[in-house]
Amino acid sequence: MTKQTRQILAVILGLIILAGAFTAVWFFTRPETQTGEKALHIDIVMGGETESIDFRTDAEFLRQALEEQNLIEGTESAYGLMVTSVKGLTADEAKQEFWQFKKNGEDMMEGVDTTTVADGDNFTITLTTWS
Repeated sequence: MTKQTRQILAVILGLIILAGAFTAVWFFTRPETQTGEKALHIDIVMGGETESIDFRTDAEFLRQALEEQNLIEGTESAYGLMVTSVKGLTADEAKQEFWQFKKNGEDMMEGVDTTTVADGDNFTITLTTWS
């Protein structure tokens, strides 16, 4: 076996070990979902007005729960659904508007596709502009 072949095999082995490590980290840190029916509360804030919606869902992730209620629309991206409309109101890109999501009062750090829902969760969706 040549030196170059050993180096290539070492790189491949290193990549396999790295992939295994990433898989293990994902497995132990992935969001836990809650099965069964859950009660959710949604506040939608648009132009100083707030509309509150309460409903029950079997969805495990926020996207499914909101789509079941026909509350959101958007475009698919590499990161999941980019929400562009809530209750039929589309954020105006020309005005630098976007929809901000909070879960239980905290800014969401992940998208609607991967945000888990649990019984009693409160979500706030606010039409916001970049400042």
